[in-house]
Amino acid sequence: MLAAGVRVVQYRSKSGIAHDVLARAWERTRSVGALLIVNDDPSAIDCADGVHLGQEDMALLDISALRARTQGKVVGISCPDVPSAYAALAAGADYIGVGAMYATRTKHDAGAPIGPEGVRAAVRAVGLPVAAIGGITLARIPEVRATGAAMAAVITAISRAPDRMAAARALVEAWAC
Repeated sequence: MLAAGVRVVQYRSKSGIAHDVLARAWERTRSVGALLIVNDDPSAIDCADGVHLGQEDMALLDISALRARTQGKVVGISCPDVPSAYAALAAGADYIGVGAMYATRTKHDAGAPIGPEGVRAAVRAVGLPVAAIGGITLARIPEVRATGAAMAAVITAISRAPDRMAAARALVEAWAC
């Protein structure tokens, strides 16, 4: 992904963080000027540029205490709608992930898709960078860009591609257009 031009990578592991893998990933992302964001585990933030939290995580954490412990680190929060985007802004998020924009098989509890209008509403509502999340494919990149989102989060569009490098490169190139 990094060789293809991806500049933000999220380390996701629902079975627990492998700190040796995380440390190697952070070394690689830093070597090319990319960011490494760890998903759901603020305790692993020492080996990453930031953390991405879900709504459940946000409810359990004091974001200001997290910030005091991890100065200079990025904090992102998943938001399924505009009210939760306002809450993330008030909590001190640096960016928000909004969606699912489209139906997705990656995250089964993503809820009903909010579509481009839902992402566009979140972009307009908060002055934070927005990552569109959920069901994003190469063919949908122009529609995602048109919402004003700062970035698109993809898993399946790369992980299930026969040539992952080519898929990542095509996504990066489409985003740049």
